[in-house]
Amino acid sequence: MTMLANLAPIPELYVSYESAQKLKVEAGNLKSWDLSPRQICDLELLMNGGFNPLKGFLSEEDYTSVVETMRLADGTLWPIPITLDVDEAFAESLEMGEDIALRDQEGVILGTMTISDRWVPNKAREAEMVFGADDDAHPAVNYLHNHAGKVYLGGPVTGIQQPVHYDFRARRDTPNELRAFFRKLGWRRIVAFQTRNPLHRAHQELTFRAAKEAQANLLIHPVVGMTKPGDVDHFTRVRCYEAVLDKYPAATTSMSLLNLAMRMAGPREAVWHGLIRKNHGCTHFIVGRDHAGPGKNSAGEDFYGPYEAQDLFRKYQDEMGIEMVDFKHMVFVQERAQYEPADEVREGDTVLNISGTELRRRLREGLEIPEWFSFPEVVSQLRNRYPPRSQQGFTVFFTGFSGSGKSTIANALMVKLMEMGDRPVTLLDGDIVRKNLSSELGFSKEHRDLNIRRIGYVASEITKNGGIAICAPIAPYGSTRRAVREEIEEFGAFVEVHVATSLEECERRDRKGLYKLAREGKIKEFTGISDPYDVPENPELRVETENVDVDNCAHQVLLKLESLGLIAG
Repeated sequence: MTMLANLAPIPELYVSYESAQKLKVEAGNLKSWDLSPRQICDLELLMNGGFNPLKGFLSEEDYTSVVETMRLADGTLWPIPITLDVDEAFAESLEMGEDIALRDQEGVILGTMTISDRWVPNKAREAEMVFGADDDAHPAVNYLHNHAGKVYLGGPVTGIQQPVHYDFRARRDTPNELRAFFRKLGWRRIVAFQTRNPLHRAHQELTFRAAKEAQANLLIHPVVGMTKPGDVDHFTRVRCYEAVLDKYPAATTSMSLLNLAMRMAGPREAVWHGLIRKNHGCTHFIVGRDHAGPGKNSAGEDFYGPYEAQDLFRKYQDEMGIEMVDFKHMVFVQERAQYEPADEVREGDTVLNISGTELRRRLREGLEIPEWFSFPEVVSQLRNRYPPRSQQGFTVFFTGFSGSGKSTIANALMVKLMEMGDRPVTLLDGDIVRKNLSSELGFSKEHRDLNIRRIGYVASEITKNGGIAICAPIAPYGSTRRAVREEIEEFGAFVEVHVATSLEECERRDRKGLYKLAREGKIKEFTGISDPYDVPENPELRVETENVDVDNCAHQVLLKLESLGLIAG
């Protein structure tokens, strides 16, 4: 009897143990690139066959073809560009055909790459074609323009060793390890469930039905690489999955973790997920409503239609060799106390539903989460991670012109919060930070950005550990404020307060005599005079300071914090 194709071993890019030891020594003489977290995820799936048939980072020809046609240059279906983005200085130091060492953030070598291509991509075109719009509200488009390197490198990869994961090691499997596991258990048909969220009762019902419909075993295959900013962290999610696994029949269900960096690319991402699951030995794949959608675009509409992903997957499933099980939207019917597909609900039935937003609100405010919605074990994990808002850390971030009154209001706010005394309060004022954290920095755009990023980093650590951070820099650039917001919102609330004092008024006050120097050209790149200030579009609060006393301004901030549930009323 021949082995089924989905269970036969697939090619990996790793060399033998002996060759790897030799390469490690030789790599000491190569130029090194330290990979970003996203690049480490990509490299791991290149090396272990998860991105089969790719043999390395895409060449320019393959990249262009993938962006334009969803296919490699040789016609093979592949929807997402896998490229090594680097900065210009590094790219310029390389010659074609040169080998470079690819290292993790600790400097450990994971593999080498032979440079075959180097080019400056048209990122606007990539955004348009791959993500459907060149719109920064899309996390991957934001990443492309504001985080990724300007130059792409392409070329084949030689794998030396897997990235090290110290967490949940027994739950991580390469495609070949999963295929061997399925062979051992005698599983022939396997349906994969992709998830980046905790599993609730509706998901359990859905996965049961999908497995039954496909007459297949179930692989719960959550992504633990990178998901969408603001998602529940993977440690909490995996603990939730482990709590739910007991509710599944052990003989027909397994769970494995996938170290994938998601792009939230909707329809194209669904096809990509299908190809990756096929490489992991699965025969069927569950595609949900708005699969891998990133939420709303700049105009407040969904990036993708609810069933676009299913349509695209259906179009290619024969060629991919993995079948789609389309996700029915499951709802709880009160009369029959059970979950049913939304399209099978009878007229007059009472349908209960809790959206993701509503769930987050209930966690935030410490409200009840009913048993019909989720398992008590899952809820208790989520409550550990998300205590009610009035017990979480948060950051208040003041921004405004020099001399607008940011520091004065921030100081008053600090004293008022310390008077309440329920959480430690730290003030990260511009001058204090310049002295202790950023003494070596000047006032060029790069240095000011770096200063704000440092403030954001410290504030995120304070927030993560349940304290209150008050920041009062000028922070003139919108993109930097957004990056700081994203970093902090992983751990708690970010409250942006625009101190909207006019430039004329700040110049009239000129407490430190800086405006005078700027007008005389003695200070270069001065915000508002010779350098721009991006006025915050929708800050949580705008305060006017002209003819208003400081106490009143600080009180407005307190009222805002109270209305957001961050301090108890």
